[in-house]
Amino acid sequence: MKNVLSDDLKKSLKGNLVLPSDPVYDESRRVYNGMIDKHPAAIAYCKDVSDVTTCVNFARENNILLAIRSGGHNAGGLGIADDALVIDLSLMKDIKTDRDSGTVKVQGGCLLKELDAATHEIGMTVPSGIFGTTGVAGLTLGGGLGNLTRSFGLSIDNLLEAEVVLADGTLVKASAKENPDLFWALRGGGGNFGVVVSFTFKLRPLHTVYAGPMLWELEDGAEMMAWHHEFINKAPDELSGYFAYLTVPPVAPFPEHLHLKKMCGVVWCYAGDMEKAEDVFKPIRARKAPSLDFVGPMPVPTLQTLFDALYPPGLLWYWKADYVKDIGPEAINIHLKYASQLPTPFCTMHMYTINGAASKIGNDETAWNYRGANYAMVIVGITNDAGEKEKVISWAKDYWSDLHPYSLGGAYVNFLMEEGADRVKASYGNNYKKLAQIKAKYDPLNLFRVNQNILPAQV
Repeated sequence: MKNVLSDDLKKSLKGNLVLPSDPVYDESRRVYNGMIDKHPAAIAYCKDVSDVTTCVNFARENNILLAIRSGGHNAGGLGIADDALVIDLSLMKDIKTDRDSGTVKVQGGCLLKELDAATHEIGMTVPSGIFGTTGVAGLTLGGGLGNLTRSFGLSIDNLLEAEVVLADGTLVKASAKENPDLFWALRGGGGNFGVVVSFTFKLRPLHTVYAGPMLWELEDGAEMMAWHHEFINKAPDELSGYFAYLTVPPVAPFPEHLHLKKMCGVVWCYAGDMEKAEDVFKPIRARKAPSLDFVGPMPVPTLQTLFDALYPPGLLWYWKADYVKDIGPEAINIHLKYASQLPTPFCTMHMYTINGAASKIGNDETAWNYRGANYAMVIVGITNDAGEKEKVISWAKDYWSDLHPYSLGGAYVNFLMEEGADRVKASYGNNYKKLAQIKAKYDPLNLFRVNQNILPAQV
C-alpha cells in the first residue's frame, strides 16, 4: 500500500492504523495460531462503524486485498493476509444485555469470555464455543458449535439480527424481516458477505451447569467411545458431552500420577435442573469408574474458560476436520491407533456433539448444512516448538486421511485450514448454490475473499 494511500487512510480513521514501519507491527500482525506468519500492508484498529465503512470503501476503491479480524482465533489465520488491509474489530466491544426482552447486542470485536461475563450477570447465556478467547464474530458466522449445542442449538440458531457493512460501504440490518436472504447466508456462511459489526442474540436462562472433564484409561478407549456414541445420541437435550483423546497436562489441578498420560475422556455439560444432576450422572459413573472425575456444578463462564490457560495464544496449530454420522469399530480402531501416537502433549482429537436441539432445524433453514451429522470432528496437531511443526502436521494429516472415508464429506468451516474450493463446496453441500447467488447480490466483486471463500454465482 503506497505511503500516500496509507496517509490518506490514517487521516480518515478515528482508530489507529499500524504500518510495517511501526514498532508495534510485528505484535499487531500476530494471531492465535503461531503457525500463521502473514505480513499485511496495514492493520486498521477500527473504533466504530464509520471506521469500518471507511476501510471497506478504501479497499474497494484502491483494489486492495481486505481481511477481517475479530478474535484472531481462526484455524487458517484467515483474519489476516499478506499485503492486505486488515480491519481489526478488537476495539469494538460494546455489549448491551436486556433482561426484559431476553436479548443481548454485542459488537463484532468481543471475545466469548466477555460476552459470557456480561450475560452471566443477569443469569443468562448465549450458546457459543469452548474457549473464552475465541471471537464472537468468527465463531458465530461459521455456525457456533460448543458445550451447549445439544441443549440450545448453534450460536446461529439463537441469532436474531446482525448489522453488516456491505462491500459497497452501506450499513444494513439482516434479520428474518430485513434482508432475510442475507440473514440466511450469515448463519453459517462465514465472512463472505460483509463485515458484521454487531450481533443480537436471544438469551437462554442459565447460570450454573454440572460440567467438566471425565477421563478413562486409553486402553478403555474402544469401549468408552462406542458407549459414548450410543449414549449421547439418546440422551436428553440438556446433556452434552464431547469425546476426546488427549494427553493429561502436567499442571495442577490434574493429579501427578496422570501427568503426560495419554487418555480418553468426555467433557460433560448438563444444563438441566441442578437438583437432578447427580442422578443424571449416576449411570455414567457406574458404567466404568473414571480415572479422573472433575465433573460438578460450576458457573457457565467457568466452563467456557476452563481450558484457556492450557492453550495460550502463539502455539503452532494444524487442523483437520470432518462431519461424522456414525462411529463403527473400524473407525474406532483408527482413532485408537493415532491416539496412542499423540506426538506432543498439546495434540488432541475432539468429537463435538451436534444432535439434540441443533438437529431439530432443517438443513435449508440456515446456510449451515450438516444438521444430520452427529459430530463435528476435529484433529489438531499442536506444538510450542517450531522444530516439531512437520511432525504434528504429518500426524494430523495421516489421522484424518485414514478416517475421512468414514465421514460425511464436509467439515465445520471454522475448523478448516486453507484447503481449497472443493472442501468449501463439500462443507456447504446443497446450500452452496444459494450461497453463491446471495454472494453475487451482496459482494459481486468478491471483495470479502480472505475466508472459506464462496465464489459469486455468474449471472
